[in-house]
Amino acid sequence: MDFNLSEEHTSFADSVRRFAQSKLADGALQRAHASVYPVDVARQLAAQGLLGIAFAEEDGGQGGSLMHAVLAIQEVALVCPKSADIVQAGNFGPIRTFVEYASPAQKARWLPGLLSGEQLISLGMSEPDAGSAVTELQTSARRDGDDYVINGSKVFSTHSPDASLFLIYVRFGPGTQGIGSVLIERGTPGFSIGEPSAFMSGEQWCPLFFEECRIPASQVLLGEGGFKKQISGFNVERLGNASRSLALGRHCFNIARQHVLIRKQFNRPLCEFQGIQWKFAEMTMKLESAQLLLYKAAMEGEHGLPSAHSTAMAKLACNQAGWDVANEALQAMGGTGYSSEAIVEYCLRRIRGWMIAGGSIEMLKNRIAEGVFERSFSQRPTRSV
Repeated sequence: MDFNLSEEHTSFADSVRRFAQSKLADGALQRAHASVYPVDVARQLAAQGLLGIAFAEEDGGQGGSLMHAVLAIQEVALVCPKSADIVQAGNFGPIRTFVEYASPAQKARWLPGLLSGEQLISLGMSEPDAGSAVTELQTSARRDGDDYVINGSKVFSTHSPDASLFLIYVRFGPGTQGIGSVLIERGTPGFSIGEPSAFMSGEQWCPLFFEECRIPASQVLLGEGGFKKQISGFNVERLGNASRSLALGRHCFNIARQHVLIRKQFNRPLCEFQGIQWKFAEMTMKLESAQLLLYKAAMEGEHGLPSAHSTAMAKLACNQAGWDVANEALQAMGGTGYSSEAIVEYCLRRIRGWMIAGGSIEMLKNRIAEGVFERSFSQRPTRSV
C-alpha cells in the first residue's frame, strides 16, 4: 500500500502552501485574537479557488475532491490558523449540506455570495435541551398557506455574529421523521439574534430566536423525512474538523521544535535533554498515526462519501492528537508557550472546542463501537412496558 500523496495532490498542497506563506503569514497572530470575521481574507481565499473546492463546477465550485479540501485546510492552518476556519466554512459544514440539497433556485440566490467570500452561512442545530441528542429539538415549522411559521431558539451557532444566511434544523412533525431544515436570512421579521457570547477560544456565537417567523415554502431545504440526509453530512463535516485539529497540533509542534532547538538552559539547548526528546518522539507518533486515519477517510471520499466509521475514527484520532501535541508543545515552551504573544495557547484552546463540536469524542466512541459490533446501540433509557 502506498502511503504517499499522489503527484497531483502534492502539487496542489505545494501551491496552497506558497499562497499561504505569501499572503497570510503576516498578521496571523493578530487575526487569531481578533473577534471580527476577516472578510478580506475570505475574498482572497475565494479568489485563490479555496472555497467550494469539492463542489461541482456547475455549482460554482472547483470540481476537486475531499482530499483537496483537507489539504487546503492543513496548509493554510500551518501558516494562519484563523484563516483555516474560513477554508473550513467554505467547504464543510452547513455550506456543504446546502450545496448537496438546495434547489436550483436556492443555489442561484445564495451560492454566488457564499463562494465569493462576501457572505457566510451559519448552522442552527443545537438547542438548550438538544445538543448531542439532536432528535430532541423543539424548534417548530408550521405550515400556513404558502408559508412556514418558525418558533423556537438555537444556541452555539458557529459564525452566527457574522452570517447572513442560517440553515436551521426544525421540526415539521413528531418523531425523527418530522425533522428537516429551512433557510432563513438575517433580518427576516420574527428572527432575532441575541448578544454575542464567547467560547474559551475567543470565538463568538449568538443565540438565535424565532417568534412567529414567517418564511416562504421555497426556503425549505429538506422537509419531513430529511433528518437522515442532514445528519449524514456530519460524516463529511468531521473531516474539516479533524483537519484543523491535526494541523493546529502540527503548527504547535513546529513552533515548539524551533523553540527547543534555540532555547538554552544550563548552557545546553533544550533539545539535548532526554525528557524533551521523549516528548517530541511521542508527539511525532501521534501526529503521523492520526494523519493516516484522516487521509484514509478523505480518500474514501474520492469514490463517494466516506463512511461514518472512518470519519468518526479520523476525527477522534485528530482531536486527541491535536490536543495532546498542542498541550505538550506549550509545556516544552514554558511561559513563552503559555503567553498570548505566542499562538500556541490559542491553538490549544481552539482544538479543545473541536473535541465537542461536530460530534463529541464520547459520541464518536459510541459510533466507532457500532461499527465494531455491526449494530446500533440506543443511548436512551429503556422504557418500561
